[in-house]
Amino acid sequence: MKGLVQYCLIGAASVVAGTAIALMPATPFNAGKDAIPDGGSISGPARIIDGDTIWVAGVKIRMNGIDAPEQDQSCFADDGASYPCGIAASNALEELIRSQDVHCEGDTADRYGRLIATCYINTRDINAEMVRAGWAVAYRRYSEKYASVEKSAKDTGQGLWQGSFRMPWVWRAESRTVAQETHDCAIKGNISENGKIYHTPGSKWYSRTRINEQAGERWFCSEIEALAAGWRSPRFD
Repeated sequence: MKGLVQYCLIGAASVVAGTAIALMPATPFNAGKDAIPDGGSISGPARIIDGDTIWVAGVKIRMNGIDAPEQDQSCFADDGASYPCGIAASNALEELIRSQDVHCEGDTADRYGRLIATCYINTRDINAEMVRAGWAVAYRRYSEKYASVEKSAKDTGQGLWQGSFRMPWVWRAESRTVAQETHDCAIKGNISENGKIYHTPGSKWYSRTRINEQAGERWFCSEIEALAAGWRSPRFD
Protein backbone atom coordinates (compact mmCIF):
# COMPACT_ATOMS: atom_id res chain seq x y z
CA MET A 1 0.00 0.00 0.00
CA LYS A 2 2.96 2.32 0.71
CA GLY A 3 3.97 2.22 -2.96
CA LEU A 4 0.44 3.09 -4.04
CA VAL A 5 0.37 6.13 -1.77
CA GLN A 6 3.80 7.31 -2.96
CA TYR A 7 2.95 7.22 -6.66
CA CYS A 8 -0.58 8.61 -6.22
CA LEU A 9 0.49 11.56 -4.06
CA ILE A 10 3.15 12.57 -6.57
CA GLY A 11 0.60 12.47 -9.39
CA ALA A 12 -2.06 14.39 -7.47
CA ALA A 13 0.40 17.11 -6.56
CA SER A 14 1.45 17.47 -10.18
CA VAL A 15 -2.13 17.80 -11.44
CA VAL A 16 -3.20 20.23 -8.72
CA ALA A 17 -0.15 22.39 -9.38
CA GLY A 18 -1.05 22.44 -13.05
CA THR A 19 2.12 20.67 -14.03
CA ALA A 20 1.66 18.07 -16.74
CA ILE A 21 3.22 14.70 -16.14
CA ALA A 22 4.29 14.74 -19.76
CA LEU A 23 5.16 17.85 -21.75
CA MET A 24 4.60 17.06 -25.41
CA PRO A 25 6.82 18.56 -28.09
CA ALA A 26 5.39 21.52 -29.96
CA THR A 27 5.72 19.72 -33.29
CA PRO A 28 5.07 16.02 -32.67
CA PHE A 29 6.43 13.63 -35.27
CA ASN A 30 4.06 10.69 -35.20
CA ALA A 31 2.24 10.26 -38.48
CA GLY A 32 2.09 6.70 -39.79
CA LYS A 33 5.25 5.57 -41.53
CA ASP A 34 6.94 8.85 -40.63
CA ALA A 35 7.02 7.63 -37.03
CA ILE A 36 9.53 4.92 -37.97
CA PRO A 37 13.07 6.30 -37.58
CA ASP A 38 15.88 5.34 -39.92
CA GLY A 39 17.34 2.01 -38.86
CA GLY A 40 14.34 1.31 -36.60
CA SER A 41 15.92 2.84 -33.50
CA ILE A 42 15.84 6.16 -31.70
CA SER A 43 17.60 7.52 -28.61
CA GLY A 44 17.38 10.51 -26.30
CA PRO A 45 15.67 11.93 -23.23
CA ALA A 46 12.13 10.66 -22.67
CA ARG A 47 8.98 12.61 -21.79
CA ILE A 48 6.28 10.57 -20.10
CA ILE A 49 2.75 10.57 -21.53
CA ASP A 50 1.36 7.67 -19.50
CA GLY A 51 2.44 4.28 -18.19
CA ASP A 52 3.14 2.79 -21.61
CA THR A 53 3.67 5.79 -23.91
CA ILE A 54 6.57 8.24 -24.17
CA TRP A 55 8.07 10.88 -26.46
CA VAL A 56 11.68 10.48 -27.58
CA ALA A 57 13.31 12.93 -29.99
CA GLY A 58 9.91 14.17 -31.17
CA VAL A 59 8.54 10.68 -31.86
CA LYS A 60 5.58 9.31 -29.93
CA ILE A 61 6.33 5.76 -28.81
CA ARG A 62 3.89 3.08 -27.66
CA MET A 63 5.85 0.55 -25.63
CA ASN A 64 5.55 -2.85 -27.25
CA GLY A 65 3.95 -5.86 -25.55
CA ILE A 66 2.61 -4.06 -22.47
CA ASP A 67 -0.52 -2.18 -21.44
CA ALA A 68 -0.80 0.22 -18.51
CA PRO A 69 -3.86 1.84 -16.92
CA GLU A 70 -5.16 4.95 -18.65
CA GLN A 71 -4.46 8.32 -17.03
CA ASP A 72 -8.01 8.69 -15.69
CA GLN A 73 -8.43 5.04 -14.70
CA SER A 74 -9.04 4.10 -11.07
CA CYS A 75 -8.17 0.83 -9.38
CA PHE A 76 -8.67 -0.53 -5.87
CA ALA A 77 -6.08 -1.08 -3.16
CA ASP A 78 -6.02 -4.13 -0.91
CA ASP A 79 -8.22 -2.31 1.63
CA GLY A 80 -10.86 -1.56 -1.04
CA ALA A 81 -10.07 2.15 -1.38
CA SER A 82 -10.10 3.64 -4.87
CA TYR A 83 -6.92 5.26 -6.15
CA PRO A 84 -5.83 6.81 -9.50
CA CYS A 85 -3.82 3.89 -10.85
CA GLY A 86 -3.29 5.51 -14.25
CA ILE A 87 -1.42 8.37 -12.61
CA ALA A 88 0.42 5.89 -10.38
CA ALA A 89 1.60 3.97 -13.46
CA SER A 90 2.81 7.18 -15.13
CA ASN A 91 4.72 8.11 -12.01
CA ALA A 92 6.28 4.66 -11.83
CA LEU A 93 7.58 5.05 -15.38
CA GLU A 94 8.81 8.57 -14.56
CA GLU A 95 10.65 7.18 -11.53
CA LEU A 96 12.12 4.34 -13.58
CA ILE A 97 13.49 6.57 -16.33
CA ARG A 98 14.27 9.70 -14.30
CA SER A 99 16.56 11.90 -16.41
CA GLN A 100 18.32 9.06 -18.20
CA ASP A 101 18.41 8.75 -21.98
CA VAL A 102 16.47 5.85 -23.43
CA HIS A 103 17.05 3.80 -26.55
CA CYS A 104 13.97 2.42 -28.36
CA GLU A 105 13.85 -0.13 -31.15
CA GLY A 106 10.89 -0.76 -33.44
CA ASP A 107 9.95 -0.88 -37.11
CA THR A 108 6.13 -0.68 -36.95
CA ALA A 109 3.68 2.18 -36.45
CA ASP A 110 0.18 1.59 -35.07
CA ARG A 111 -3.04 3.05 -36.46
CA TYR A 112 -2.54 6.18 -34.34
CA GLY A 113 0.85 6.81 -35.91
CA ARG A 114 2.84 5.82 -32.82
CA LEU A 115 6.08 3.88 -33.12
CA ILE A 116 5.68 0.43 -31.51
CA ALA A 117 8.98 -0.19 -29.76
CA THR A 118 10.89 -1.87 -26.98
CA CYS A 119 12.77 0.71 -24.94
CA TYR A 120 15.94 0.36 -22.91
CA ILE A 121 18.10 2.19 -20.44
CA ASN A 122 21.51 0.84 -21.41
CA THR A 123 20.58 -2.88 -21.70
CA ARG A 124 17.69 -2.75 -19.22
CA ASP A 125 14.31 -3.47 -20.84
CA ILE A 126 11.97 -0.71 -19.59
CA ASN A 127 8.88 -2.48 -20.93
CA ALA A 128 9.72 -5.54 -18.84
CA GLU A 129 10.50 -3.42 -15.77
CA MET A 130 7.04 -1.82 -15.84
CA VAL A 131 5.41 -5.25 -15.91
CA ARG A 132 7.80 -6.59 -13.26
CA ALA A 133 6.90 -3.68 -10.95
CA GLY A 134 3.21 -4.43 -11.50
CA TRP A 135 2.34 -1.07 -13.09
CA ALA A 136 1.68 -2.57 -16.52
CA VAL A 137 0.45 -5.95 -17.73
CA ALA A 138 1.43 -8.16 -20.64
CA TYR A 139 -0.58 -7.13 -23.71
CA ARG A 140 -1.19 -10.69 -24.88
CA ARG A 141 -3.35 -9.62 -27.80
CA TYR A 142 -0.14 -8.51 -29.49
CA SER A 143 2.66 -10.33 -27.69
CA GLU A 144 3.33 -13.04 -25.11
CA LYS A 145 6.82 -11.69 -24.49
CA TYR A 146 6.13 -10.43 -20.97
CA ALA A 147 3.58 -13.03 -19.84
CA SER A 148 5.98 -14.78 -17.47
CA VAL A 149 7.10 -11.45 -16.01
CA GLU A 150 3.47 -10.56 -15.35
CA LYS A 151 2.87 -13.87 -13.59
CA SER A 152 5.77 -13.17 -11.24
CA ALA A 153 4.43 -9.67 -10.46
CA LYS A 154 0.95 -11.07 -9.81
CA ASP A 155 2.23 -13.88 -7.59
CA THR A 156 4.19 -11.42 -5.44
CA GLY A 157 1.52 -8.70 -5.32
CA GLN A 158 3.42 -5.94 -7.07
CA GLY A 159 1.87 -2.60 -8.06
CA LEU A 160 -1.65 -3.07 -9.44
CA TRP A 161 -1.67 -6.64 -8.16
CA GLN A 162 -1.77 -5.39 -4.54
CA GLY A 163 -5.50 -4.90 -5.01
CA SER A 164 -7.98 -5.28 -7.86
CA PHE A 165 -8.31 -3.59 -11.24
CA ARG A 166 -9.86 -3.77 -14.69
CA MET A 167 -7.46 -4.76 -17.43
CA PRO A 168 -6.66 -1.53 -19.31
CA TRP A 169 -8.16 -2.75 -22.61
CA VAL A 170 -11.38 -3.74 -20.81
CA TRP A 171 -11.56 -0.37 -19.07
CA ARG A 172 -11.07 1.47 -22.39
CA ALA A 173 -13.79 -0.55 -24.10
CA GLU A 174 -16.25 0.00 -21.25
CA SER A 175 -15.46 3.72 -21.14
CA ARG A 176 -16.05 4.10 -24.87
CA THR A 177 -19.35 2.26 -24.66
CA VAL A 178 -20.58 4.30 -21.73
CA ALA A 179 -19.55 7.59 -23.34
CA GLN A 180 -21.32 6.70 -26.58
CA GLU A 181 -24.51 5.49 -24.92
CA THR A 182 -24.88 8.03 -22.16
CA HIS A 183 -22.69 11.08 -21.98
CA ASP A 184 -19.40 12.45 -23.29
CA CYS A 185 -18.17 12.69 -19.68
CA ALA A 186 -18.71 9.26 -18.20
CA ILE A 187 -17.98 9.58 -14.45
CA LYS A 188 -21.21 9.55 -12.41
CA GLY A 189 -21.51 12.05 -9.54
CA ASN A 190 -24.11 10.47 -7.25
CA ILE A 191 -25.67 12.00 -4.11
CA SER A 192 -26.93 9.60 -1.43
CA GLU A 193 -27.25 9.33 2.34
CA ASN A 194 -23.52 8.57 2.34
CA GLY A 195 -22.73 11.89 0.69
CA LYS A 196 -21.45 12.90 -2.72
CA ILE A 197 -19.74 9.88 -4.29
CA TYR A 198 -18.50 9.47 -7.83
CA HIS A 199 -18.35 6.19 -9.76
CA THR A 200 -16.02 5.50 -12.68
CA PRO A 201 -16.84 3.24 -15.64
CA GLY A 202 -16.14 -0.38 -14.80
CA SER A 203 -16.44 0.08 -11.02
CA LYS A 204 -18.74 -2.15 -8.97
CA TRP A 205 -21.67 0.24 -8.57
CA TYR A 206 -21.37 2.11 -11.86
CA SER A 207 -24.07 0.30 -13.82
CA ARG A 208 -26.50 0.46 -10.87
CA THR A 209 -26.12 4.22 -10.41
CA ARG A 210 -28.61 6.53 -12.11
CA ILE A 211 -27.91 10.25 -12.37
CA ASN A 212 -30.69 12.71 -11.53
CA GLU A 213 -29.41 16.12 -12.57
CA GLN A 214 -32.49 17.85 -11.11
CA ALA A 215 -31.42 16.55 -7.70
CA GLY A 216 -27.96 18.05 -8.08
CA GLU A 217 -26.25 14.93 -9.36
CA ARG A 218 -23.97 15.37 -12.33
CA TRP A 219 -21.48 13.91 -14.79
CA PHE A 220 -17.72 14.49 -14.62
CA CYS A 221 -15.03 14.20 -17.27
CA SER A 222 -12.24 13.29 -14.83
CA GLU A 223 -11.73 12.26 -11.23
CA ILE A 224 -9.81 15.48 -10.59
CA GLU A 225 -12.89 17.44 -11.67
CA ALA A 226 -15.13 15.35 -9.40
CA LEU A 227 -12.83 15.82 -6.40
CA ALA A 228 -12.60 19.56 -7.00
CA ALA A 229 -16.42 19.78 -7.04
CA GLY A 230 -16.67 18.08 -3.64
CA TRP A 231 -17.35 14.48 -4.62
CA ARG A 232 -15.29 11.56 -3.28
CA SER A 233 -14.51 8.06 -4.49
CA PRO A 234 -16.27 5.11 -2.82
CA ARG A 235 -14.28 3.77 0.11
CA PHE A 236 -15.20 0.20 -0.68
CA ASP A 237 -16.32 -0.52 -4.21
